[in-house]
Amino acid sequence: MGISRVVTRVFAVVVALGAGVAVSSPAQAGSGGGLSFREAAPPRLVASGLGGSTGSTVGPDGGVYVVDGAAGVVRRVDPRTGRTSTFASGLPKQVGSFGGVVDVAFMGRTAYVLVTLVSADVGGTDVDGIYRVDRAGGAAPVADIGAWSIAHPPATPFFVPSGVLYAMEPFRDGFLVTDGHHNRVLRVSLGGAVSEAVSLGNVVPTGLAVRGSSFYIAEAGPVPHLPQDGRIVAVTRRSQETVASGAPLLVDVEIGAGHTLYALAQGHFTPGHDEGSPADPGTGSLLRVGPDGTMCVVVSGLDRPTSLEIIGHDAFVMTLTGQLWQVDLGRCR
Repeated sequence: MGISRVVTRVFAVVVALGAGVAVSSPAQAGSGGGLSFREAAPPRLVASGLGGSTGSTVGPDGGVYVVDGAAGVVRRVDPRTGRTSTFASGLPKQVGSFGGVVDVAFMGRTAYVLVTLVSADVGGTDVDGIYRVDRAGGAAPVADIGAWSIAHPPATPFFVPSGVLYAMEPFRDGFLVTDGHHNRVLRVSLGGAVSEAVSLGNVVPTGLAVRGSSFYIAEAGPVPHLPQDGRIVAVTRRSQETVASGAPLLVDVEIGAGHTLYALAQGHFTPGHDEGSPADPGTGSLLRVGPDGTMCVVVSGLDRPTSLEIIGHDAFVMTLTGQLWQVDLGRCR
């Protein structure tokens, strides 16, 4: 199976690189539940030239760590100065236009990376799964998620046996991992055991956020990624509940101060465009979820954002174009 078909059938967030971020004057999308926030400062470009970055995390040292699947590296960015350095290298590189290392997370002071679309079923020679980064900046696999997925196919239709992994988040004694092609969330232990945590319909799960024993899933929705299909779903031991919806092509969710939820939308997808086409340039947005489930725009005009981190009162947004932006989480506009 050609790697190009993998990309075109999964979701728009994993496609071609483009220009930079164009931040426009945002418009109000909702009341935000009556929340009151301070005036926001203009977005600031922190760093660029980071490759086709999809995943990111905040490290124990306060740095923002971002992945580059094409180069097979993880970079650290100082959120204050924008200074960039290589943290890990020699990771499996993408075979086609997406894949390789797609996300990074820390357990304590140890870093782990998520790798996808590098196994034999798509023409690669490496392991799809989670790798542990050593002190020298190299990495070795600790969980072969691709092999498990081949042995345990999903209930929904698929054509990539090993799946298309997108994001991971530390959870209890291991990680949660989204598979946007197999439409499920997996649990992966540090010892390499894999199991299915949540089975979903054709919703394209993307980003994750954890709060205690529960977690949130961002759903991009199927093509054409209509706003009503962009949802945030809360998962507990006993239930699954949609807590917000109404943003096109959701790619991430994070928890900010006061347990406030924030969502990242890649933007408007023009009907009729090929499956796998990115969202329209400059249509991405960062949104705040109010107590009543409505979402208000913190900033719009983002150019194909892919990942979101929150440090204090600021959001740090990665884009498919290799830029890292700082966004003040002041009031909605």
